[in-house]
Amino acid sequence: QLQLVESGGGLVQPGGSLRLSCAASGSTSLSYYAVAWFRQVPGKEREGVSCLGTNDYLPYYIDSVKGRFTITRDTANTAVYLEMNTLNAEDAGVYYCAAGPRCSIYSPPRAKSYDYWGQGTQVTVSS
Repeated sequence: QLQLVESGGGLVQPGGSLRLSCAASGSTSLSYYAVAWFRQVPGKEREGVSCLGTNDYLPYYIDSVKGRFTITRDTANTAVYLEMNTLNAEDAGVYYCAAGPRCSIYSPPRAKSYDYWGQGTQVTVSS
């Protein structure tokens, strides 16, 4: 079992930055899993934003965040991060980290493919 807890969300002005963290704990290591960040706004499905495979090679980003967001995991495999820069209103939502078997470099991560989830952290972008 794996427990994930997100933090780092908050209110930021357009153009600002946030760094989301996802702390992992449990009886299994995060190193065995691909990791991903999803976001969700009211009335819409959870959207896969970025993912990183077990070898940390070639992360995937959706087009709208490429060049602005960076996903990483720490070398101890106890945490996952999402660095978000130049934020705009469309980036707002509840952000969830997740762990699952794989990350495709060709398509967005799909929620149903991920087994473990955090509780989410709210990101609000507003002046």
